Amino acid sequence: MASTNTSTSSGTSSGSGSGIRPRALVRASGGPRYAVALAVDALGTGLLRPFLLLYGVTVLGLSAPVTGTAMTGGVVAGLGCMPAVGRWLDRGARSAVVAASMLVRVVGVVLLLVTPTGNAWLFATAALFLGIGNQAWPAAHAALVATVAHGRERDAALAGGRALRNAGLGVGALLATACLAGGTAALQALASVTGLAYLAAAALAWSVRVHADPAGTAPAEDGDDEPAPRMRTLLAANVIYVFCLNVPEIALPLVLVTQLHASPVWSAAIFVANTVLVVALQVPVTVLLSRFPHRSVLAIAGVVLTASYLGFLAATSLGHGWGAPAVAAVSVVCTLGEIVYAGSATALVTALAPAYVLGRALARFQLSTGFGLAASPAVITALAPHGPAALWGSLAAATLLSAAAVAR
Repeated sequence: MASTNTSTSSGTSSGSGSGIRPRALVRASGGPRYAVALAVDALGTGLLRPFLLLYGVTVLGLSAPVTGTAMTGGVVAGLGCMPAVGRWLDRGARSAVVAASMLVRVVGVVLLLVTPTGNAWLFATAALFLGIGNQAWPAAHAALVATVAHGRERDAALAGGRALRNAGLGVGALLATACLAGGTAALQALASVTGLAYLAAAALAWSVRVHADPAGTAPAEDGDDEPAPRMRTLLAANVIYVFCLNVPEIALPLVLVTQLHASPVWSAAIFVANTVLVVALQVPVTVLLSRFPHRSVLAIAGVVLTASYLGFLAATSLGHGWGAPAVAAVSVVCTLGEIVYAGSATALVTALAPAYVLGRALARFQLSTGFGLAASPAVITALAPHGPAALWGSLAAATLLSAAAVAR
């Protein structure tokens, strides 16, 4: 793909018709090779991410606290690299940054494979490289899509990338689960396949050769590098919004098992349903709502999420028996809120940020997302022992305030 220059699109998506054709969606996503790169990368992440902890404990013989601390350190260090990623993007790099985020993870996988038993420091270094790649990828991908597509096609491409990533993560996790019976050798083979997947994805991403011309997007005079305070409001609200991504993985299993004493099957069913709904509905819902201002759609997402949290509060009051089915039903509403949020938040950043600082704006957005994802498990597990009202009431109040801030 030839180098591409871009300008920031308006806050209201453009486009006509009721949907985006598959060929146009692939083109807006960076082309066929880039779409394959996304799929391979998502599959590799799905193979490794859920089982990195098991690799440290089972293959390397590390304690669970040491392994978990190393993984957390990798995520935090990855967030610390985001300002540099943003500056690189603002110099015009697009596919190069995406490819680099994949190659960094190849280094992480290689370090995993050569780490001797009991070596916590080398495992922590591997987790560091994996964390850097995982944190850099979303901003780099969004910048590339915003370079090759605008308006409704851009929104649909971002949504399609998320749906594809969720599908790849799900398939990868299933394959990894099947490999667990093979023990240590199977986990090492799994890591090797993951490294090869990242390497192939990096080569494909590099081959599309998307680059923006920073000279064509820079302002005539020095000024603010983003439209404040709108962007600051969005970043602060995003920290709260992103809690919804950990509700199916952390909050609901915790509530179902410890408070409702339900079978773990309910948690697994909710997680699978969440993945299937995101894969099936992310693109059509995003395209449908792209005719409205992104700010309004993001505010609506907050209202839907707030309603789901209040629904969880009501469902848990039903106690053992009806509580678990009610929580499962409300989780569908929460997933719909997640879909609306994911389809509008990144698109709103690309619309608000001037083109010459798009990279830094997306990097800051990823920082707020990463912070929310890192903080939410601690917040959820701290609130849950105080009862359903403390957990769901707090989440509902914070999310509603964030939605009001976005709407204003």
